[in-house]
Amino acid sequence: MNQKRHLLGMSLAELKGVAKEMGMPAFTGSQMAKWLYSQHVTSIDEMTNISKANRERLKEIFDIGCKAPVDAQYSKDGTIKYLFPVEDSRESSSSRESREPHSPLFVETVYIPDDDRATLCVSCQVGCKMNCLFCQTGKQGFQGSLSVTDILNQIYALPERDKLTNIVFMGQGEPMDNLDNVLQATEILTADYGYAWSPKRITVSSVGVKKKLKRFIEESDCHVAISLHSPLPEQRAELMPAERGMSILEVVDLLSNYDFSHQRRLSFEYIVFGGVNDSMAHAQAIVNLLKGLDCRINLIRFHQIPNVPLHGADEKTMERLRDYLTQHGIFTTIRASRGQDIYAACGLLNTMRKGAQANGQ
Repeated sequence: MNQKRHLLGMSLAELKGVAKEMGMPAFTGSQMAKWLYSQHVTSIDEMTNISKANRERLKEIFDIGCKAPVDAQYSKDGTIKYLFPVEDSRESSSSRESREPHSPLFVETVYIPDDDRATLCVSCQVGCKMNCLFCQTGKQGFQGSLSVTDILNQIYALPERDKLTNIVFMGQGEPMDNLDNVLQATEILTADYGYAWSPKRITVSSVGVKKKLKRFIEESDCHVAISLHSPLPEQRAELMPAERGMSILEVVDLLSNYDFSHQRRLSFEYIVFGGVNDSMAHAQAIVNLLKGLDCRINLIRFHQIPNVPLHGADEKTMERLRDYLTQHGIFTTIRASRGQDIYAACGLLNTMRKGAQANGQ
């Protein structure tokens, strides 16, 4: 039995293509877009201004593609971490028919309420290829990139969907390593036919991936966040192997070609490790590195992970860094740590064991 194709994640042009493929009027594509992205239907039967006969035909080949979260963990600070099932994009040889079945795949998505704001931290991959020393996601290895359906489903099927004010692509995975699907997801989130959000409500992060980062900046108006973590290329390479593929010097040189002085925001994420990247020499190097860029820095507390010889800096050190950078013209904040008690804080997302447990291993 062939797997049904999902309507969720299709652009307006693709939905109109579905209508044409099925011999339906072109405006049926616009109707489907409205049902999906304005009404958030969970079944084709709910698309009541499409004829029953056409709905039945659609159901033979398509479904919505909506999947509810299978688990939720609640932090004492109000943060909620959801576990979403995703489709398996891992390739397997058709000649190995007797192979063991894969463990099911999941991603973690973090909902962060904060007074009149509510931010969703969205994942774009299962695991990550970047293998940063300080990140749990990289420790599980790379198991696949999410489809547009599975990226958007983290919003579509979120119980608090209507409360969201902001979305950050800072969950599992490197967005530039799944660029086509991330771009289509952000298009649907910002397009008139889709969610009609301002792109200023969406931030997409990256370690810096050659050619991909340039393309994202030019094809999207969403905010950009760069994972910095050290201004010194050699040290950054020890923390982040991706430095060897596109150095922070190349990243900054690229960014200097674009205007971030208006509504679009450029930020740098900087996890502070005690005795590693928290000295005044590092602060001075950051100022020199980012000179001339209209940007801000978010200082982030490090959350200990197993078998990694790093620890967080104390509050006084973080405040000293913040004050120095601010005094030297870089707007700098210390990001509040949220959801640490449920392993939802920065760098702690990991679903490797979730898949094994679901498969009875």
